[in-house]
Amino acid sequence: MSVDRRDLIKLLLGTTVAGSVVGRSKEARGEKGSKESVVPQVACLVDTTLCIGCRKCEDACNRSNRLPRPKQPFSDRHVLRERRRPNAAAFTVVNSYPEGPSRTQLDRDETFVKFQCMHCLDPACVSACIVGALTKTEAGPVVYDADKCIGCRYCMIACPFEIPAYEYLDPTTPRVRKCTFCVDEQQHNAANPACAMACPVEAIVFGERSSLLELAHRRIEGNPARYRDHVYGEYEVGGTSWLYLTGRPLAEIDLLELPDDAPPRLTEAIQHGIFNYGAAPLAFYGGLAGLMWFTSRRNKKSNDND
Repeated sequence: MSVDRRDLIKLLLGTTVAGSVVGRSKEARGEKGSKESVVPQVACLVDTTLCIGCRKCEDACNRSNRLPRPKQPFSDRHVLRERRRPNAAAFTVVNSYPEGPSRTQLDRDETFVKFQCMHCLDPACVSACIVGALTKTEAGPVVYDADKCIGCRYCMIACPFEIPAYEYLDPTTPRVRKCTFCVDEQQHNAANPACAMACPVEAIVFGERSSLLELAHRRIEGNPARYRDHVYGEYEVGGTSWLYLTGRPLAEIDLLELPDDAPPRLTEAIQHGIFNYGAAPLAFYGGLAGLMWFTSRRNKKSNDND
């Protein structure tokens, strides 16, 4: 029995990469031990009972991020009935949901829902990125550095909302694309994201997350016939920076029902359990030593028999 050199290299690489993931996850999130950031977390509250499906948020996002203009103009509302998802050329989309089994409290024929990156408080994409191309700023937005990205697309697999999109049609410098939360505008101008500023009915409100949660619960308490008693994003996957008020069940309007626990809490616990204190290298080299001892013993017996 002999040790395959190629398999040995694979094992060493696996140990190195997995160890780097553990170290990277905390660094990328900007964590300092277990302390929470003292910087107020920004967020957006989307009231789906107010949205009129005008698509002005889509248009504003397109212009702000200098994305390709679509073939159909944003004034065309026929596309609303398609089940669209954000992609590399559209960071946000609005879908229309006709009246469902739970007839909306507003007696309207349809509900409009905006979708984009949720900018999770404990983002799975950041935890999955092994090179730190995705990071969470102190204020909350999850930002992307194309210069660091190696195109592994682990973030796409990790995201519970299936948001990050890859530029498959760009063969030279493909990037992972998603909503940026207009983070540059926030840093320099302290302005609302482009989509929130463009909304003519204020269905999107930008501000501190804690204040928006208070506002959301006040709206629910003040008009229980209009809203379901749930702020989507308050607890889902550890909480998100995009919060939703709805008048219909989540399943009817394609808002995913997700657990409260953030995915990184499970994956990183497993990683830390395996790689902390040098357990993995010790186990690997111990196993290698055992394999060498077994091989040497078997060869010696074979020589004695000869």
